[in-house]
Amino acid sequence: MAPRSFWKGYLKLSLVTCPVTMAPATTDNEKVKFHTLNRKTGNRVVSQYVDSVTGKAVDEDDEVKGYERGEDEYVMLEEDEIDAVGLESTRTIDIEMFVSRDSIDWIWYDKPHYLTPDDPVGEEAFSVIRDAMEETGRVGISRLVMYRRERAVMLEPRGKGIILWTLRYGDEVRSRDEYFGDIKNGKPDTKMMALVKTLIEERTKPWDAKMVDDPVQDRLLEIIAAKKKGRKRPAKPKVEAESPSNVINIMDALRKSIASEGKKKG
Repeated sequence: MAPRSFWKGYLKLSLVTCPVTMAPATTDNEKVKFHTLNRKTGNRVVSQYVDSVTGKAVDEDDEVKGYERGEDEYVMLEEDEIDAVGLESTRTIDIEMFVSRDSIDWIWYDKPHYLTPDDPVGEEAFSVIRDAMEETGRVGISRLVMYRRERAVMLEPRGKGIILWTLRYGDEVRSRDEYFGDIKNGKPDTKMMALVKTLIEERTKPWDAKMVDDPVQDRLLEIIAAKKKGRKRPAKPKVEAESPSNVINIMDALRKSIASEGKKKG
């Protein structure tokens, strides 16, 4: 059974409109979560805002957003002032433009969401927009209020549905040239390239979700289960750290690596 959607609205392209529903494509509900407790009483510890000068607790009604314009000097903004600069409608995904699917670098992708038709009547309109994007190799660009902020979003056809990605803001993405600009463009030795390609082939496997399992969480669950039953926590597995060697001859290192891969397979 699909999880309940967290957003309902409309997908709009010019005069074509259809009701849609959206749900996050990822979740952290399965993650182990902890509460902070008072060790002496076992009660939960609660947090509250306090005035940084007086040290007194601040009532929720007195909390207000502030933009720092100088040292200890702020411009206060009320919630209605912040809301006023957002989109008029937060329930319509109006596709304003299309761009080539390959023109948006992955680094701009933020959070993925599953977008699906919300009723059988609107399914035809949804499907024709999805299939037309697929056949032309385009993705749609729109704007939407999500997580209390106006976001640019990208609509990508995927299978029977559409993946809606929130896109990062321009000031969030750093230029790769700042980091990669000083790397030389020289071509590597062809023999070394051949050996590395062999290593890549030796280690290539079909994608499996188990490749991204969280072993730390698994061990935490083991500890929690043991404590529930009153047993001692499981011993921490011993991992022998390998000291990196100072590799001088890359060719020798590559040949040894390939030989080691062959022994593993054998």
